[in-house]
Amino acid sequence: MLAAGCAAFASPLRADPALAPERAAQLVRLVRQDCGSCHGMRLKGGLGPALTPEALHDKPAESLAATILHGRSGSAMPPWRPFVTEGEVAWIVERLRRGFPDER
Repeated sequence: MLAAGCAAFASPLRADPALAPERAAQLVRLVRQDCGSCHGMRLKGGLGPALTPEALHDKPAESLAATILHGRSGSAMPPWRPFVTEGEVAWIVERLRRGFPDER
């Protein structure tokens, strides 16, 4: 299923350069609150795996983006495509891979 998700994410992974500061703050809150409910409020794992730079260093960015966009069949991971664009997902993945910011 992950391979199918990756194929559906055909465009190159590029963070949205026009991401407004308000939207960036919303995405930080989304990841910290909504993703954090399964991945741990500090993103160190829980029901879902850790989303720390150490845990993600060997995962291809495109695979991470596909998982966020399309979810994982047979798991608690839902698809987030209705709520985020591909550019926003690339922004999230980029920040997860270097250490996700805290909410302000």
